[in-house]
Amino acid sequence: MSVEKAAKKVTGGTEMAGTAGSGAPEEESAGPVDPVKKAARVKRAAPVQKAASAAAQKATATKTAAPAKPAAPKPASKAAAPKAAATKAAATKAVASRFAVSEAAAVDTAAPKPASKAAAPKTAAPKPASKAATSKPPRDESRTALVRRARRIDRELAEIYPYAHPELDFENSFQLLVATVLSAQTTDLRVNQTTPALFAKYPTPEDLAAANPEEVEEILRPTGFFRAKTRSVIGLSKALSEDFGGEVPGRLEDLVKLPGVGRKTAFVVLGNAFGRPGITVDTHFQRLVHRWQWTAEKDPDKIETAVGALFPKSDWTMLSHHVIFHGRRICHARKPACGACPLAPLCPAYGEGETDPEKARKLLKYEKGGFPGQRLSPPQAYLDAGGIPAPPLGAG
Repeated sequence: MSVEKAAKKVTGGTEMAGTAGSGAPEEESAGPVDPVKKAARVKRAAPVQKAASAAAQKATATKTAAPAKPAAPKPASKAAAPKAAATKAAATKAVASRFAVSEAAAVDTAAPKPASKAAAPKTAAPKPASKAATSKPPRDESRTALVRRARRIDRELAEIYPYAHPELDFENSFQLLVATVLSAQTTDLRVNQTTPALFAKYPTPEDLAAANPEEVEEILRPTGFFRAKTRSVIGLSKALSEDFGGEVPGRLEDLVKLPGVGRKTAFVVLGNAFGRPGITVDTHFQRLVHRWQWTAEKDPDKIETAVGALFPKSDWTMLSHHVIFHGRRICHARKPACGACPLAPLCPAYGEGETDPEKARKLLKYEKGGFPGQRLSPPQAYLDAGGIPAPPLGAG
């Protein structure tokens, strides 16, 4: 091998070794490289390469030892999801409840404690008011509103009872006066069944004034309190004969002076025998005006004044008939037939009686229930409306 080829072979091997060992850029060579110098240069580069390798190993170790980033939180389990949703819903409900409070209510600035499951229904669902409370008119009802409400009720009653009339049989003012006195503490039916025999035997005030009290008592026995009633009818008959020429007076102040005659009896006579308006405050009338909240008065005279102020004077007599008819047929004392009452939408006391329509219809009386009325000789209008005459005393 020639010297030149040997030199090239050595130079090529050295170049390869330098490139793989040191990683340094390849130096340009102007000529052949001395093997001794090349070996020395490789020896000098070895420490540098070793140091770089050590640094690389240290960096790798540091990266491996560095703390890992915090892992993402694990998703909640399926069992926990509904619980979280329920908690969120409860919080939303609590916030809504706070904003639902009226402006006048005091609201605590602190977050409210969550209510327990047992207490939640009570807070969320207050008890509803009863039908009787919700149907009552407001306590601050104005006078105008009261008048309008009362008159509307009377208009409805006039449509329900267009045939309303006094339920005592009579042919003249004297018979009406005596029958009204006898109606105390008993029914009109019982009076109507009793008076035919009385008036057949004593047709005028003079006849009754001269009657034997024991005979009169025996006739009036079915009406109850017959002794007191005998004294009253004989006494008023004497007063009529002696003071009024045997005629019934047509003035209130004269009528109330007669034995056994009060304002209620006087207004019955004035309104139905003389056509002079008057309000008859009997037990039915008192009961219904209280249920309708027309007045809170208890005394009959004060009730008469209070109710009379709500209506024109010309309506007083028929108003009395309407109210009494309704009290006897539908709005009973013990168990009103609320479920069959046409006035139910207007009545503040609706619900005090039977509200089931079928059961309520069974409580209706007289012509409303298909039964006989109280008069043996009722007006034709009553008969045309389906009313049935009452049977005479002792019949069936």
